[in-house]
Amino acid sequence: MYRLRETGVLHMRFLCGYLYWKVSRSWLKVIVVLLILNCVMYCNKAGMKRDLTVVIDVGHGGNDPGKIGVDNVKEKDVNLQIALCLKAQLKARGVKVILTREGDVCLATNGATNKKVSDMHNRVSLINASGADYMISIHQNSYPEAEISGPQVFYYGSSEMSKKLAETIQAQLIVDLQPPKEREIKTGNDLYILKNSQCPGVIVECGFLSNPTECENLQNPQYQQAVAAAIERAICKL
Repeated sequence: MYRLRETGVLHMRFLCGYLYWKVSRSWLKVIVVLLILNCVMYCNKAGMKRDLTVVIDVGHGGNDPGKIGVDNVKEKDVNLQIALCLKAQLKARGVKVILTREGDVCLATNGATNKKVSDMHNRVSLINASGADYMISIHQNSYPEAEISGPQVFYYGSSEMSKKLAETIQAQLIVDLQPPKEREIKTGNDLYILKNSQCPGVIVECGFLSNPTECENLQNPQYQQAVAAAIERAICKL
């Protein structure tokens, strides 16, 4: 998926052009031309001419706080903090990144009767219009039993590419964060954003705000960077 560095491609083309100029015999020139065309075709096939694009869906926002955790921690705030970390790390790798929101806002259309439905519809519209290669939706979990913990990745069951993305991210989160509970990926076929996004995508539940220890970790900037780094490493492996 990742392209070779542009400088490497330019060096290859310069070398082919130099050989073409130096060679005098017509049959050798044909060979050089074929070599040049082969290089160009290989570059295109390997995806070297376009950047990888990832859209990060930042869950909830505005009048929708999402889950409320220990000490009144709001999911929407943690989502945004981790998403911004992920954006910075992906951009540092040359990935084009689009966020569904970059502030504490709701994406519902003004005057919408059902703001939640409108918000989700507009998120999916933005995702599908982006032409992204992958969609990563950042969320936090919660459960009545406070001891439940651990990150978990959800995907749409009929999408093999989404499943591969989920498996890779889940494995990297376990390796990097070493959570007490190693969860497995899970299908989310009834989740609107997974059902309606056209590109391969996952929902990453980074942890449980209902767990005191995990809630504290999820507010820690260093831990947020670690979560983002695990997701970024996973994407770069694909």
